[in-house]
Amino acid sequence: MLLVFVMAATLWGIGALMGAPKRLRWSMIGLLWVAVVGLHLALPAAHPLRLATGESPALWLILGGFAVLAVIYRLALKALRSKADAQQEPEQKKLFSETELDRYARHIVLRELGGPGQKALKEARVLVIGAGGLGSPALLYLAAAGVGTIGVIDDDMVDNSNLQRQVIHRDRDTGLPKVQSAMTAMQAQNPSVEVRPYQRRLTKEIAGDLFADYDIILDGTDNFDTRYLANATAVGQGKPLISGALSQWEGQLSVFDPSKGTPCYQCIFPDRPAPGLAPSCAEAGVLGPLPGVVGAMMAAEAVKLIAHAGQPLLGEMLIYDALWGETRKISLKRRENCPVCGQTHEKDAEA
Repeated sequence: MLLVFVMAATLWGIGALMGAPKRLRWSMIGLLWVAVVGLHLALPAAHPLRLATGESPALWLILGGFAVLAVIYRLALKALRSKADAQQEPEQKKLFSETELDRYARHIVLRELGGPGQKALKEARVLVIGAGGLGSPALLYLAAAGVGTIGVIDDDMVDNSNLQRQVIHRDRDTGLPKVQSAMTAMQAQNPSVEVRPYQRRLTKEIAGDLFADYDIILDGTDNFDTRYLANATAVGQGKPLISGALSQWEGQLSVFDPSKGTPCYQCIFPDRPAPGLAPSCAEAGVLGPLPGVVGAMMAAEAVKLIAHAGQPLLGEMLIYDALWGETRKISLKRRENCPVCGQTHEKDAEA
């Protein structure tokens, strides 16, 4: 029996030296096995060749059976892997192209984001209210980040006075609807995202149906009527509302989501300010880069919410003072008698 193993090792070694493929070397050993079994079956029991190769063919038949089972197992495993790869590959190719994988590489290597986070971004739907100072950087960064579906609602036209801070628009866009100008810039930045423009003002009649199509709402408006409407609609649908505001050199932002125990916007600002106490940007002025800073922070909060990364500004307000280069955070508390989220508070307490 030892003689047969020596012969098999010799055949394998000679084949290796000659550069023969493994399949051919295994075939040679298989022929050796067939020859040995054939000798055992053809020769009488006391023949010297049978005595030199193990006397009985039973051992060789068992060894051959194990070899056949091993081959069948490997072939079956290979077939299963090929089938699994064939099922996964089209799905991966459908989700991300090679260009997209390269584009989002810096996201994918982030431990807190990675592939699952980028997949969540691609499948997310975010609505941005306003394509002005705050909406401009937020829209650009959401598109750059790979958010799959981005809606933008605004009834305004691009004006020359907007270009000092609303960086999504260009001089040649003056006179165009802001949503069209924004869509062109976003698609030029990232053709893989779907942009849905709504050239109209947000009203109570359309807010419910519009918000229902999205996962997260970003409020970049500059009037309290729209802010209160966006807040009430988001609370009613249990969706997070990322809200930002600007005034001269200072900006602020927070994430309102009473379904997660935070206050809503109207908890913090229960009443409209008296005339003159909250002047518009046109009346009081605003630093050009300030909307870029706060709008980019709003986009960052959206990415964190979508990817479940870090700690979003839930129940907190971040205030940025550009004049003195200072930031501070303050805690926000729910108002029990809030007309918007009071019922949400009661449900939380009962739970």
